[in-house]
Amino acid sequence: MAETTTVDGVMAELAALEDPKAREVNERRGDDHGVNLTELRALAKRLKTQQELACRLWKTGDTAARLLAILICRPKAFERVELDAMLREARTPKVHDWLVSYVVKKSPHAEDLRVAWSADPDPVVASAGWALTTERVAKRPEGLDLAGLLDLIESQMKDAPDRLQWAMNHCLAQIGIEHAEYRGRAVGIGERLEVLRDYPTSPGCTSPFAPVWIAEMVGRQRG
Repeated sequence: MAETTTVDGVMAELAALEDPKAREVNERRGDDHGVNLTELRALAKRLKTQQELACRLWKTGDTAARLLAILICRPKAFERVELDAMLREARTPKVHDWLVSYVVKKSPHAEDLRVAWSADPDPVVASAGWALTTERVAKRPEGLDLAGLLDLIESQMKDAPDRLQWAMNHCLAQIGIEHAEYRGRAVGIGERLEVLRDYPTSPGCTSPFAPVWIAEMVGRQRG
């Protein structure tokens, strides 16, 4: 695999995978790359874990290279300050989401960053904090102030920028789904704020409107 373990070699492979149609679709979502993600994952599987290469690919600033870097890095190898800097550099939605989901969530610094990011004045950074909070709501709720989170959502979500609003709405729905004692309040907040009520939803998919989302997921849990 020597031919693909240099930055130049990997960038050449990524360039060969460029698909104008994929780029057009991705750019409509705010992602400036044209690489099919299935092919990107196949390349990552061949490269396997290479932390040093991942760091060099990240430094290129190229979106496809950064997505690949996320797939081949060692999440626990990053220091807190590195992850904070990477998130602030990750301005495209896919890089942002993958960095949080595949790297930060597996880091020993996840909780510290969750607290710091949630209160950050940058709404994109704050959305990452809320994504980490949603993860805790679902998997490790001990110690979380769920009532306090609902207070924040109720007072801030309606006027929040899109990315932050989406993350807060996900947290609202997760609280309602996972915690029966707060379900009524979560549904009520969703109904009053009406965030994403009219969001277009494909057939067979669940609406992101929190009251509908909560009812659907709770229904599935009950069988």
